[in-house]
Amino acid sequence: MVALQIRDVPESLRDQLVALAQRRGQSLQAFLFDLVRDEARRQDNIAVLKQFSPATWDIAFPARDIQVALDAERAERDSALFGQETAE
Repeated sequence: MVALQIRDVPESLRDQLVALAQRRGQSLQAFLFDLVRDEARRQDNIAVLKQFSPATWDIAFPARDIQVALDAERAERDSALFGQETAE
């Protein structure tokens, strides 16, 4: 493993980060490691999503059609779950 160092961090920021880490029951090092790891994972996810961008699809649907279909499916799901029609 390698060590990373961040210089010139204001004390007030460090104090905020320590407080956040304590709320999670973590050390500052563990908290910062999780932040860095999660950010790297998000970038990986973005790269994967770009591979499946709408420009690579053969069929494009207008956003309004997608919203109408989602609303209809959600209403059907809610009706099945709650036994009644939901009001919009």
